[in-house]
Amino acid sequence: MSDDKGGGKKTAGVLGDDLALNAKQVTGVDPKRELPVVWAVAKGSFINKLILVPLALIISAVFPIGVTILLMLGGLFLCYEGMEKLAHKWLPHEESDDEHKKKLAAATADENIDIKAYERKKIKGAIRTDFILSAEIIVIALGVAQGESLLTQAIVVSLIAIVMTSGVYGLVAGIVKFDDAGLALVKAGQGDSRFDGFQRKLGQVILFLAPKLMKFLSVVGMIAMFLVGGGILVHGLPFLHHLLEGLNASMGAVMTVMMPVLFNGGVGLIAGVMVLSIVTGMKKLF
Repeated sequence: MSDDKGGGKKTAGVLGDDLALNAKQVTGVDPKRELPVVWAVAKGSFINKLILVPLALIISAVFPIGVTILLMLGGLFLCYEGMEKLAHKWLPHEESDDEHKKKLAAATADENIDIKAYERKKIKGAIRTDFILSAEIIVIALGVAQGESLLTQAIVVSLIAIVMTSGVYGLVAGIVKFDDAGLALVKAGQGDSRFDGFQRKLGQVILFLAPKLMKFLSVVGMIAMFLVGGGILVHGLPFLHHLLEGLNASMGAVMTVMMPVLFNGGVGLIAGVMVLSIVTGMKKLF
């Protein structure tokens, strides 16, 4: 776990879910206020990093094995989070997504609602979510630099934290305004010229793609959770790592490339089922 490229891949694996989750956090906000809300959450995210990065470096310096333990716990959490999303989609639960959207629309249409208070609630919820995702990214990044000098660890973790935060919230801002761009093109293309017709068609395509982009990011993020979480567990548990090496040795060239992906995903799914079962049982018990 000593190359920066590996850390980039693992932290990028969390990116899809991070994007979808944070973009969803600002749905229901007045379109004119979407970018200010995204900026407020981004500032909160940078504050989260300012807390988490020094804390992670202290743990690495004082209790190095703690990084591995946190990395494994982060892997289990990713698997659990992915399985919880699957369970929410396929298993019966108290409130469907459609019902939730209807309640959200009714709440934002209510003239008596305190819009500023609603925004603050949205921002706080998004920053809480970001804290968990930031912790995952920082622990993964620190795991990559484990064994290096404290200065190298600080540089690697800080750079990944800055790049990820800037990239995520820049893209989130683009995603939440994607449909607005489509609507603006449709309105601008109301004339009779060929260029107007092109603008109108392009706007219609964007409006068609905007909701599908959110769904795509959500699916990619969920798959990434199992692959990244499972990969962390496989790398951290010697018996799983040796089992994967044995399977690779008995496979052809094509399967040698595919096997780690399939194996990590399978481990992630199994770990997700186990953790979700334990969490669900504990909730029922207490």
